[in-house]
Amino acid sequence: MKKNIGFIGCGKMASAIIKGILGSDKDENYIVRGSEICEEFAKSAAQRLGIEVLTDNKKLVKDSDIVFIATKPNSVVEVLNEIKEQLTPEKLLVSIAAGVSTEKIGNVIPQNRVIRVMPNTPALVNLGMFGVCKGKNASDADLELIEELLSALGRCITVEESQIDIVTAISGSGPAFFYQVIEDMARAGEKLGLDYEKSLILAAQTALGSAQMVFNRGETTVQTLIDNVATKGGCTYVGICEMKEQHSDKLFYDVIDKTTQKANALGK
Repeated sequence: MKKNIGFIGCGKMASAIIKGILGSDKDENYIVRGSEICEEFAKSAAQRLGIEVLTDNKKLVKDSDIVFIATKPNSVVEVLNEIKEQLTPEKLLVSIAAGVSTEKIGNVIPQNRVIRVMPNTPALVNLGMFGVCKGKNASDADLELIEELLSALGRCITVEESQIDIVTAISGSGPAFFYQVIEDMARAGEKLGLDYEKSLILAAQTALGSAQMVFNRGETTVQTLIDNVATKGGCTYVGICEMKEQHSDKLFYDVIDKTTQKANALGK
């Protein structure tokens, strides 16, 4: 029997998940609908996503088995207060709102089962990364259901809720950080005399291949992968030495640290 999934909010992150579900081999198991606050936004989202998008959150929730809260973090409590009568105990609530704890959600709907998810936009190409944790009323079966749904769009890991803001920084915000690195490498190639588009292909494909090598490494450490390319005295070794001299480790620590702090502050 098909499950009805309702997305309250059809912004960038929700759209990535919706398109990922619709484009996966699991799409026949679900009926996906959305809601937006005004008719203009609803029509635009419906055209863009190819789904029914309502302007009535209560009706969406009433007709859904799984409800995704995909609003801005500062709107979550207001939306929950609006729909709490329709959120009957058999409905599973999934929040993708950055920085909003299951405890804060539970203050409004104390009896409901809640799963918290930090997704990222590569779900659009079925290469998403999802960090998942459960609220106090959610069961292992609830967690497994959402993991199965999201795993069709990429990879999924379970973490403690105390760690979810770190997940937000690494994988939620991470695509932009990797885009920046790829862009910087491509622009460097351009400045040195190589066509920008060719430099961009080189950088992007190298990033993609390197990531796959990490997943395929088995017992091999990432440091060994680095050493295998950066032979002492060779050109790669010179580049790695420059990265260390410029303290790239501190740069990325600071990037992740500050992003984690911001994610934490969003829900307060």
